[in-house]
Amino acid sequence: MTESRLTGATAMVKSLESQGVEVIFGLPGGAALPIYDELAKSKIKHILTRHEQGAAHMADGYARASGKVGVCLATSGPGATNLVTGLATAYMDSSAVVAITGQVPRSMIGNDAFQEVDITGITIPITKHNYLVKGAADLPHIIEQAFFLASTGRKGPVLIDIPRDVQLEDFSPDRVKRAPLEGYNPTIEGHPRQITKAAQLIKSAQTPLLITGGGVFHSDSSEDLQNLAEKADIPVVNTLTGKSTFPNSHDLYFGMLGYHGTVVANTAVSEADVIVAVGVRFGDRTTGPLPTFAKQAKLIHIDIDPAEISKNVPSYLPIVGDAKNILSQLGELLPEMKHRDWICHLKEISKAHPLPAKMVGVSTPNILCILQEIVKDAVLVTDVGKHQMFAAHYISVESPRSFITSGGLGTMGFGVPAAIGVKVARPDRTVIDIAGDGSFMMTCNQIATAVQYNIPICVLVMNDYCLGMIHQLQDVFYGKRYEACNFDKSVDYAKLAESMGAVGIRVTEQKQIKGAIEKGLSCGKPCVIDFVLEDNSNVYPMVTGSSLLEYRE
Repeated sequence: MTESRLTGATAMVKSLESQGVEVIFGLPGGAALPIYDELAKSKIKHILTRHEQGAAHMADGYARASGKVGVCLATSGPGATNLVTGLATAYMDSSAVVAITGQVPRSMIGNDAFQEVDITGITIPITKHNYLVKGAADLPHIIEQAFFLASTGRKGPVLIDIPRDVQLEDFSPDRVKRAPLEGYNPTIEGHPRQITKAAQLIKSAQTPLLITGGGVFHSDSSEDLQNLAEKADIPVVNTLTGKSTFPNSHDLYFGMLGYHGTVVANTAVSEADVIVAVGVRFGDRTTGPLPTFAKQAKLIHIDIDPAEISKNVPSYLPIVGDAKNILSQLGELLPEMKHRDWICHLKEISKAHPLPAKMVGVSTPNILCILQEIVKDAVLVTDVGKHQMFAAHYISVESPRSFITSGGLGTMGFGVPAAIGVKVARPDRTVIDIAGDGSFMMTCNQIATAVQYNIPICVLVMNDYCLGMIHQLQDVFYGKRYEACNFDKSVDYAKLAESMGAVGIRVTEQKQIKGAIEKGLSCGKPCVIDFVLEDNSNVYPMVTGSSLLEYRE
């Protein structure tokens, strides 16, 4: 190879550098070693994970916290398939991730070679796009396209599969041709006539409502949303992934709607005459039974993905485009408005149906309330389960990108690796993971990653010795027949953390809670606090007779 020529691996790393990549999360294997050899010469930091699923979740957490593209790297075969759950998680929640996988040499593809798998075929349904690279000269423009696709329009994961011989193949960069990206032209600007109609509809409303979802999160349009809500005096409720899109202490905020939502949020949906839904896909956990959802309201649906419009809930007025642009224009078109009677009505409902008072003892609500008193400006990451819903209710977040969770796929094991990715992206912020014992055990090996790279996340394990949400569903729907949901008490999560070099703290009494959290947040090291729960109450609301309970698991 002459000095004017590049290998595929060299071109790939240089292309990543040109995209501004600062960190990659991954785990090497034979089919990816040429890439790793080139990474050793790069300024890009590589974080060695303990499992590829964790690498994907770390890249996802990094993307959600930073607004940049997260990158993960794995080898062929099982390395690639271990990324699948993380990619599906990112896909469902519209997170910008680029995954790079090694592949067996081109001549061996289709021959059932050692550690060969058709990862592009496997990931078609769970990626925004994917590539099987057929020549080294294609890599520069493929990398550029992948980052553009992942970060524009409705964001999402993109996978690049690179055969090992392509990584070693050399080519002249002078002969690289830029391939056009045909058929991809996302609508960014909302249609002016539709925006004008929306403004007129909002002006005519007596009981308007804003529903904010993950699309507001990813479009960085929280400020525009707040300006609109305040100018038009419209109450705001959120989906799970929309929690950190509007200040939770704001006078116009009424909590999370849906299956595990508050009474006031769900009542607001049922009584609204005009609903402005922004970046919401209307999943079943948000709507409950579709025939009873918002049946009195005219729905203005704002979304960058036209496929989401009227997919689940019929839209009265669709507006396709970027939420930031559309909300800004709507705000300019609307006059100062007042809906004080409507707001006061909702406040009365909120007072009549408050969250259950924080329970005494070592209970999840009590722990979260004490946490809220201690730290005010943390990024809260959650795993999936009952603790996730408690966190959505009992923790108040005020700034954007401060509540990060797996919403669409509901991935147990998301929390620890995602928190690592968040802390890498935002080293200036306190990062706390709220986990259940079931979720924690799925990816707790990544505590060793946090220790190796001195990434000081604090993990609060709500240890009820069972799969808490399964226990709740069996309690409500299955006659308290708790089949296959209880764990034995053989694992001490504090000692498990200590065995990996982290700080481990075990809490069994209420008087220990505050001190344990303060120590965990101040120790400057990865920390796991094992809260042995005394109370296993169901998460709010789970009220008998609620229309949302018509939905069965």
